[in-house]
Amino acid sequence: MNDNRNMIVAIVLSLVVLLGWQYFIAGPQLEAQQEAQQEQLANDAQQAGSSSPVALPEGTSGQATAPGTESNTAAQSFVSRAKALAASPRLTIDTPSLSGSVNLKGAKLDDLRLKKYRQTLAENSPTVILFSPKGSPEPYYAEHGWVADPGVTVKLPKADTVWTAETSGDLSPSTPIVLSWDNGEGLVFKRTFSVDENYMFSVDQEVQNNSGKTIQLYPYGLIARNGEPETAGFFVLHEGLIGVIGEEGLQEIKYDDLIEEGSVRPGKANMGWLGFTDKYWAATLIPTPGTEYQPNFSYNARTQNFQSDYLGGRVQIVDGAKVTNSSSLYAGAKVSNLIQGYQESMNILSFDLMIDWGWFYFLTKPMFWAIDLLYSMVGNFGIAILLVTVIVKLAFFPLANKSYVSMSKMKLVQPQMTEIREKYKDDKQKQQQAMMELYKTEKINPLAGCLPMIIQIPVFFSLYKVLFVTIEMRHAPFFGWIQDLSAPDPTTIFNLFGLIPWDPPSFLMIGIWPLIMGITMFLQMKMNPAPAEPAQQMIFNWMPVLFTFMLATFPAGLVIYWAWNNSLSVAQQAIIMRRQGVKMELLGNIMSTFKRTPKEDSK
Repeated sequence: MNDNRNMIVAIVLSLVVLLGWQYFIAGPQLEAQQEAQQEQLANDAQQAGSSSPVALPEGTSGQATAPGTESNTAAQSFVSRAKALAASPRLTIDTPSLSGSVNLKGAKLDDLRLKKYRQTLAENSPTVILFSPKGSPEPYYAEHGWVADPGVTVKLPKADTVWTAETSGDLSPSTPIVLSWDNGEGLVFKRTFSVDENYMFSVDQEVQNNSGKTIQLYPYGLIARNGEPETAGFFVLHEGLIGVIGEEGLQEIKYDDLIEEGSVRPGKANMGWLGFTDKYWAATLIPTPGTEYQPNFSYNARTQNFQSDYLGGRVQIVDGAKVTNSSSLYAGAKVSNLIQGYQESMNILSFDLMIDWGWFYFLTKPMFWAIDLLYSMVGNFGIAILLVTVIVKLAFFPLANKSYVSMSKMKLVQPQMTEIREKYKDDKQKQQQAMMELYKTEKINPLAGCLPMIIQIPVFFSLYKVLFVTIEMRHAPFFGWIQDLSAPDPTTIFNLFGLIPWDPPSFLMIGIWPLIMGITMFLQMKMNPAPAEPAQQMIFNWMPVLFTFMLATFPAGLVIYWAWNNSLSVAQQAIIMRRQGVKMELLGNIMSTFKRTPKEDSK
């Protein structure tokens, strides 16, 4: 019996730690960050520090120094995003998924909006901004170019070089754009941008050499981001610099860590990708698979710029020859099916790790796959979660069935157990031996009652991860007041679910679904007789209340899952108890919870 008690207490304490962290730390952090983001949106023209970009790192011995963009050392004042965009000539980007422009000054991508995603649930909410130009409040952009060996004087295009458009029209899936620049010394540079219907850009850099001599250049690509952006701040999610670098594998670098270290430089590779990842969006450079490159992640304390970049291998261009270097850039939403498709069609090493499936990806990815498959059939992620719960229940039915049968048998022998406790109340060792003999005779496993909860923990975690990290769940509606399964239930009993014009503090946001979850959890626990020990009784009586408050801050989809799972468990256990001939004293057990236990008269 002690083993059973210890197992249950250990599980409860583990869940309390997880839920407590979410409730008291992660929840308030998220609320504060959301408020800060709203202030930023309202204050788009606010002035801040420098937007000077970070220079790319120097190459290895005898190799080129790959520069960054402009090296302006003076602090600049930010202007509104609209003014920053109007300060340079541009060509429009217009695709089914993206809008924005290519900056002719530097021939770079620094203006992207995601057409399919809005910043909030409101219909008039602006679309999500991914890239923004220098001089705007939150500079974030991608740039490509060439560098030469140290000490070699060759006129190359820089970040402030104004290119000429050789094609007319917008950049669209059917229409690439070609930009050119002549250095006046026999070198003509061209840069061709192509884009598909989603978020993948192709960047082709061409150099025509008519200088009368052989030259050596190195291609580079960089993504720069000024200032540390707001992050969700959850330990289950990585936001920051990221990459998969050849055999070194996944590199996840937090902003805070990079500020301390200054730079992280993995070894050279010929496969992989690198860039930045947010909760739902990402921007990554993808050198052509099979071509060698030197990756680098860096932070410049003076300019407050974070940068992911790579320096390609040496390219020799003889007089009269022309060379082209190709690479790709992914800039958009982290849609699982899209990313998986690019990984397979473009041979991008572990591109799916852009989505933070976590250490338990072998649970998380199948959970998402099942929910997404069911969503394609029923058209509602909430219904898909309910169906997945049923499937999980069916998959573990034999195990759960044995558990509930064992629990029913324990209820049948409750009188014998009470008799043993009374008989050996002064000898715990004999009491334990007698109990074990009873279990053996009746073929009862005292630990079987823990199995349903143990099974639920990995399912709970994988569903939590799916709801939290996948963009497919963002703003996904259920029914009624649940318009975002990835956000907490917006209602609360403390203002009578909106009837009282008052916004309670976050710890009082106990919505309808958390209440349903708490009630179903209470009913499930009352299907069985109360534990003999007062301490266990107190834990079991207060656990549904504690979980109601804790889970109120979790995604609504997770609370709906838990409530539905509890309901199925109650029905399943009731059927098994009836088949075992066990009297179901649910009402009596509930009433006994609220009865005051008379105190023994002191002698």
